[in-house]
Amino acid sequence: MSSKKGLTLHLKVWRQKNANEAGRFSDYTVENISEHASFLEMLDVLNIQLVAKGEEPVAFDHDCREGICGSCAMMINGCAHGEQKQTTACQLHLRHFKDGETIVVEPWRARAFPIIKDLVVDRSAFDRIMAAGGFVSTSVGNAPEANSILVPQQDAEKAMDAAACIGCGACVASCKNASAMLFVSAKVSQLAHLPQGGPERAKRAKAMVAQMDRERFGACSNTGACEAACPKGIQLENIALLNRELARAQIK
Repeated sequence: MSSKKGLTLHLKVWRQKNANEAGRFSDYTVENISEHASFLEMLDVLNIQLVAKGEEPVAFDHDCREGICGSCAMMINGCAHGEQKQTTACQLHLRHFKDGETIVVEPWRARAFPIIKDLVVDRSAFDRIMAAGGFVSTSVGNAPEANSILVPQQDAEKAMDAAACIGCGACVASCKNASAMLFVSAKVSQLAHLPQGGPERAKRAKAMVAQMDRERFGACSNTGACEAACPKGIQLENIALLNRELARAQIK
């Protein structure tokens, strides 16, 4: 049986009761943590220790823990979801950290994402942007014949790439202007590339951008920090498509 000792990690975790009260960093240490554990599993261990001592556990959001839902939104050492490329916080494993390392954990920093508690922020602004985009005019009922609407492979692949966006908000958190352009462009692009999205394409682009502005997201910084931070590799070319869609809609 292996006698290898686990990792000891020093954590500086942002603690804040709500959006109206001032927050602060609190220092914690977790010991003998397996290098194969995920980052959220390490936070689970920390919370078990805090509860055992009668202290308030750290609030953080999560759901699938499989890199699908985007709920595990947090800054880790100043990077959205941590420094590993195209990796969500729940899929970030401790083998990427060194024994004895100090890790700074904090929530998204954006006016449109107010802090609820500790590491949890309110990302419902994204839901309202999606709702503003409206519906897609398509038949319902039995599944249609697969070849009834032909879609070029290149368009289908671009639509699927854009649809991979999980709405985690890493693009907003990493942008110096807290812009939501990458998120909005992905949601517009996934339908703009397909014929099913054609009837409402002009209305959709205008409505979603207008709602984004109402939610007080910043303007695109054009630095590409959003693409670099995106755990699903959403590309900047979607922003260019959104700008074209918006220009076309305004002309019409």
